[in-house]
Amino acid sequence: MGRSSKSRLPRVLLVILIVLIAGAAAVLAWLLAAPDSAAEASQLFSPAATEVPATAEPTASPTPVPTPTATPKPTAEPSPTPVPVELTETGDAGQEYIDKFVFLGDSTTYGLGAYGILPFTQIWADSIGTLALFNWEIDPIAYYDPADPYNAQSLSIPDCAARRQPEYLMITLGINGIAFLDEDGFKDYYVRMIQAIQQASPDTKIICQSIYPVIDSYVPNGISNEKVNAANRWVYDIAAQTGVRYLNSHDVLMDGSGQLNGDYTDDTAMGIHLNAAGFSVLLENIRTHAYQ
Repeated sequence: MGRSSKSRLPRVLLVILIVLIAGAAAVLAWLLAAPDSAAEASQLFSPAATEVPATAEPTASPTPVPTPTATPKPTAEPSPTPVPVELTETGDAGQEYIDKFVFLGDSTTYGLGAYGILPFTQIWADSIGTLALFNWEIDPIAYYDPADPYNAQSLSIPDCAARRQPEYLMITLGINGIAFLDEDGFKDYYVRMIQAIQQASPDTKIICQSIYPVIDSYVPNGISNEKVNAANRWVYDIAAQTGVRYLNSHDVLMDGSGQLNGDYTDDTAMGIHLNAAGFSVLLENIRTHAYQ
């Protein structure tokens, strides 16, 4: 090897040395930065960073339980207001109301015709005005037809009702029965009579009128205001039982002592029958307690 080769060798070594020094410097620089890079690399490649989070299953909402609704009870039909048995005070219905009546009764009713207050076509009584409650089935009525008002026919009470079909029928009976009948007998006769009339004339509006007060010192044995008052309670019960109405005319005819007012009777022999003034008060009471 010549002299020139020996001179180039140190230069080559120097270059290699410089390269080694530069490489070492680069490695040193990289090592100094390694902790941050290592951390970043750790974060980039750690399983936690690369793991895809599991999709959470949706939480199922509980199915709402429907609130039970109470089944509405059927609305009950309103109960009709019961019709009172006793007629109450009204305005004056006038004479035209009275003209629609037929009056069935004993001698206390017969006087309406005898005094000429009402025509006999509106009065059902026997021929002498002594109809007794216990004889209603066998004692015929002197029936005056409005088409032939002067000739009476003898008909039973149901036959009179079937023939006439009155709009209103006022019954005033019992004074001739209270001396002989107890409560059961009185009611039995009266109820059967009303039922017979209802069957013969279903549309007739029936009113059971109270028995009138009497003058105790005049009346025959067996009749008294005590018995009249008891019988009027029976008449009220009968009206309620048969579905008809009751009219209290007793109280407007009595005086302060509970007896028949002396101004309303001329009957000093029996103390039972009304005079014209008494009938006037009676008819006014009927007009001002009209059937409704």
